[in-house]
Amino acid sequence: MTRELILGGARSGKSRLAEQQAAASGMAVHVIVTAEALDEEMSARIARHRADRPAGWTVLEVPRALALALEATAAPERCVVVDCLTLWLANLLDGAETLPPGAGAELLPAFARERAALLGLIPRLPGRVIFVANEVGLGLVPETPLGRLFRDEAGRLNQAIAALADRVVFVAAGLPLVLKS
Repeated sequence: MTRELILGGARSGKSRLAEQQAAASGMAVHVIVTAEALDEEMSARIARHRADRPAGWTVLEVPRALALALEATAAPERCVVVDCLTLWLANLLDGAETLPPGAGAELLPAFARERAALLGLIPRLPGRVIFVANEVGLGLVPETPLGRLFRDEAGRLNQAIAALADRVVFVAAGLPLVLKS
């Protein structure tokens, strides 16, 4: 039973690293993807990721109910890759633009429920699970309240997952830096 978090910026190589580790695990690989093809550009990105994955891997598209999917998928003989937590978070923040100024995302019922379910499940997951997430807190402070809320919640989620993970790796320019082992 191993839980790993791979963090990095956009196009840093984090998904590639997760897929390399899954392939090297010798286990059956299941990939849970959280992206939704809401426009042509995202559809093209999803198609590129699909084409890059080995044909024998099982892929589940799960934009919101991640804990439920993980509970059903994780098994002692499996390696599950979750790609990515940041898109999952964005999906759960739907409706956040209507929150009162300064309010936290915990006021969004779906967000609060799904986040709590995931964090409660992680310590009990069998097999190997590799979470992929963007590190979005290294850049400029977002201009909008929604952007700042997203950045803050992504940072909180990454911290919570890292605390539960056995291993945490930061990837920059395709190079992994082990933060926790």
